[in-house]
Amino acid sequence: MTIATVLCPGTLIAAEDTANERPGRQSEWAPFARGGYVHQFDSDLEGGGDFDVDRFFLEAGVTYSMGPRRRVSFSVGGGTDRYDFSGGVGLADEPWGRIDQLRFSVPVTWGFDEQWTLFAIPTLRYYGESGAGDAATAGALGGVSYRFNDSLTIGPGIGVFSQLEDSVNVLPILIIDWKITDRLALETGRGLGATQGPGLTLNYRLSETWSLGLGGRYESLRFRLDDEGQAPDGVGEDRSIPLYVSATYSRGRDLRISAVTGMKINGELRLEDASGRLLARDDYGSTPFLGATFDLRF
Repeated sequence: MTIATVLCPGTLIAAEDTANERPGRQSEWAPFARGGYVHQFDSDLEGGGDFDVDRFFLEAGVTYSMGPRRRVSFSVGGGTDRYDFSGGVGLADEPWGRIDQLRFSVPVTWGFDEQWTLFAIPTLRYYGESGAGDAATAGALGGVSYRFNDSLTIGPGIGVFSQLEDSVNVLPILIIDWKITDRLALETGRGLGATQGPGLTLNYRLSETWSLGLGGRYESLRFRLDDEGQAPDGVGEDRSIPLYVSATYSRGRDLRISAVTGMKINGELRLEDASGRLLARDDYGSTPFLGATFDLRF
């Protein structure tokens, strides 16, 4: 997870929404907020030089519940990724700096009966360097899940997103909520901010308030550049596979705070011109990251 991985785009699995329902409540409006910060330490580029990243994201919204496992949410989120390059060689020669993002989404969960649940998350997003022009993309996550019993909910899903100067990105998603034991569970991973890649998380409940997690996902972040620098109005991309461990404190269903640390592997930076033609690419070595997240429901 970076802030885009470890953090938690809207909820990916219907099973999680079901778990967060408050008994005895039917139609109601419920606000929520989530966000966090992640620091990616110095990453050595194979072509020379290095960089580090600070990521921050905050999201707020409201959910309208129409009964068990039937709800629609409206959310808006924004954040910043600050890249700091050093070395002055190749892609280390400041290809971009601060990347801003803004996102609107309307997650919908609809339970047809006790077994089948549909979910959809249409999203509009701006993701670009400060002063960039056309940096808007759109897309949606969707799928269905089947509840076999109290321990297992599983189903297929798909994400379809437009991309800056590239073809539409199609992502298969595994929707899973498998309570392997009373304490151990395997769940679809979640992401916050600009992340689109799928992931899985293995959670172990230590007590009513504390749990540990182990997870990973694929991450691809594409953003518009400003009209200056190495590629005016071009596109930057940061790809990696973050692997992480987390410690989470929960207070009922209303508050969740997590500390997260991990390693990003198979990292790659790409620089493209305004037409999407590749100008430069460079791999970066395995690098650690550290962060914290929160999820608050009122």
